Amino acid sequence: MRSLTRKAATAGATLVLAMSGALLAAGPASAATSCYASSCTGKDPATTTCANDAITVSTDGDLELRYSPSCRAAWARDRNADAGESVSIKNHPGQDNDYSTFTASGGAIWSAMDNDANIQSQATSNGGHKGYHETGWY
Repeated sequence: MRSLTRKAATAGATLVLAMSGALLAAGPASAATSCYASSCTGKDPATTTCANDAITVSTDGDLELRYSPSCRAAWARDRNADAGESVSIKNHPGQDNDYSTFTASGGAIWSAMDNDANIQSQATSNGGHKGYHETGWY
């Protein structure tokens, strides 16, 4: 009888440890995004989790349209911007969004994010010796 009680206690303790380990392991993997769709509008992608899974979905030279599937947000980026160049993001049906352009070292600039949930977006750049550029819609 004593060995049966001991086995039951051991099995119960093992189950509790396994459950707590599963809960702890699930924490980081299920970390929430810092914004989603319209709540990303106007935010800097570099200060959110959106940049972590971003992909380039369209290009025109150095100009890129970046998209985060987890955030459902898009933004414009130029990896090699000229002095005076700015980038912006448009939504279909072609509304320009006058969000700040964020600048990083090395000549990279990017726009603030915009909602891309069930909306098409396009990146544009203007300024510098490269002139006006625009990516395809995504």
